[in-house]
Formats: sequence, C-alpha cells, structure tokens
Amino acid sequence: MIPINAPQIGEEEVEAVVRVLKSGILTNALGAGPIVKQFEEEFARFVKAKHAIAVNSGTAALHMAVVSAGIKRGDEVVLPSFTFVAATEAVVMAEAKPVFVDIDPETYNIAPEAVKKILTKKTKAVIAVDLYGSPADLKPIREIADQHGLKIIEDAAQAHGATYNGKPVGAYADVTCWSFYASKNMTTGEGGMVTTNDDEVAETLRLIRSHGEKEKYKSVLLGHNYRMPEMEAAMGVIQLKKLPKFLAKRKENAERLTAKLHGEKSLQLPREPKGCRNSWYLYTIRVKDADRKRRDTIVKKLRNEGIGAEVYYPWPIHLMPYYRKFGKWRLPETEKASEQVLSLPVHPGVTAEQIDFIGEAVSRLVRRS
Repeated sequence: MIPINAPQIGEEEVEAVVRVLKSGILTNALGAGPIVKQFEEEFARFVKAKHAIAVNSGTAALHMAVVSAGIKRGDEVVLPSFTFVAATEAVVMAEAKPVFVDIDPETYNIAPEAVKKILTKKTKAVIAVDLYGSPADLKPIREIADQHGLKIIEDAAQAHGATYNGKPVGAYADVTCWSFYASKNMTTGEGGMVTTNDDEVAETLRLIRSHGEKEKYKSVLLGHNYRMPEMEAAMGVIQLKKLPKFLAKRKENAERLTAKLHGEKSLQLPREPKGCRNSWYLYTIRVKDADRKRRDTIVKKLRNEGIGAEVYYPWPIHLMPYYRKFGKWRLPETEKASEQVLSLPVHPGVTAEQIDFIGEAVSRLVRRS
C-alpha cells in the first residue's frame, strides 16, 4: 500500500532523541527546556514570526490561541465547517459558539465574502484554515477583521512552508497554529507550535502552556499542561532542517501527478492560487458531478490496487451529531465538496514510478465508475 502520508524519519532524529535521553533533561516545569527553546527560535525564523511557543499538539495550539484572544462564553467565532474538528473543539472548549461559513469551491478554504455576511455584535474572531496546505485568502479577511475589531487565528496545521502574497502563512493573522502530528509535512510524533508577533499575546500563551505559572507554583491565570517534551523538540529541530527538501519533493510529485491527470475533464485538480505557494500536504482532487457513493467506490477501488487514497473530510462539522446543537447552516459548497473530494499520496516517500501508477489508476477508475 502506498500510504497517504508517511513520516520521513532518519538516523539523525534517532540520534537527537537519544542525546536528550542521555542528558536526563526530558522536560521543563515551565515548558521551555533548552531544546524546546532552540526549536522555538529556529521555527520562528523559518516562518518569520517574532515569537514561537512549542506545545504538545496542534489542538493545544488552537485552544491556547482562542483563549489568548479573550474568547469567552457568549462570544461567536466564525470558521469553516469543511476541515478537521480541532478548531471547532477549541471554540467550544472556550464556551463560545462556532458560526460556520461556506468555502471557495476551488481552494476549499473559507470564503471571505461569506465571513462578511454572517458577522454579528457577538462575533469576536475568525479562524481561517489553510486546508490541504493551500493558503487561505487572508488579506480580505484581515480588512474585514480590522473594520470590525476582530481577531484572526490561522490554522496552518497543514501548511508548513506555504506562502501567501510572498510571505509565510501567518503574516496576516494575529496568532497562527501549527501541528507536528505524524502525518504532517514535518513531525515530532505529536506536538504543535503557536506563532505571533504580539509580545503581550506571546506572554499569555506561555503562561497558558504551563498551568498559568509565571514562576513555579504561582499561577497568575488559568492554564493547562500543554508543554512539549524535549525529545519531541529534538526531532523538530532535525525535521525543520529537512523540511525544504520535503517540500520540494512534494511539489515535484504534485506537479507530476497534475501532468498525468491534466486531460481528465471529469476531475477538478488542485492548483496554487496566484501569488501563493502550496505546501502540498495533500493532493486533493474532486470528481465532478459525483455523489458520495460514486466517490467512495473510486476510493475503495484505488485502495484495492494498493493506493492509500483517503477522504478529507467526509462529514462537515456542522453535520456531525455533537455539533448540530449549535445551529442549522446552509453550506452548499461545503456539503458538495465533502461528497466529491478524495486525496492522493504525494509525500516525499512516493517515487516517480508510483506517481505514474497512481495517475494511471485514477484515470482508468474515474472513466469506468
């Protein structure tokens, strides 16, 4: 089976983790051991942010971002339903209300015009997701946010190395959240990062990360245990160095697959918006005019041929049982995409020969199904 994603781990990561184990310094009570600090500094430079705060998951990063933005009970946060559930979880954990908006059918990211239409006096923030590694269109959302006094949180969990308007993703957000889960473009196994250019927000994030403690055993606000262990940070330092090569290979594979599928008129292929660079976390195609049953049949047949095709995401959040209680939403583009998209492997471990095989199999099965 060609997996949809696979961590690219070498001896360098193994040796780095062993060095931490031998040092005896496995974590730090306030969340910033020496390797964590090194990882934070190097990641901040990579994404051109003033501050980077390492945490133990991308979900922790999102929750910290929501809390640091002052979101509380009764507030509303605008965000897409067509994404992984973590961002919505963070909003609900803060006792705020998620307000779902529709997506751009070409990029699958939050539609700026939809954001403007749904704002109320209770709206306090917008969460934009760089889905599949494609940058969200944040410049117009930044203008809307500035007009209405809103915070922008960017979920860049899938977008390491992506750029928007010539800048690393995150440049238009107040706070940006990253994930280093095992499937991501770079990994620490689990783990995440929060980046910001705001000194005060950064200080609040660091306090939240470790029980609200400014010094040991003295909490100044409500916090959590979201610390990143030194072993994860050691992996992160190595993975960050390798990231440019990982991204180059993903791009090469994506472009080769696009060339193979270019003539299939029944498919909508992914593209890079003008002025942007995709991280190619996932290569997502849409089977035009398909229903859920036909799409799922194609995925099943691809898997039977050894291709790890997956659907991200088959059920929009607003239709999930738990989240229906927050309201009924008319999101036609979101629901249509959830029935038609499927993702194909383009990670660095996929060879050119495998890309050709994937392209040929997709073309054949789409025509027959």
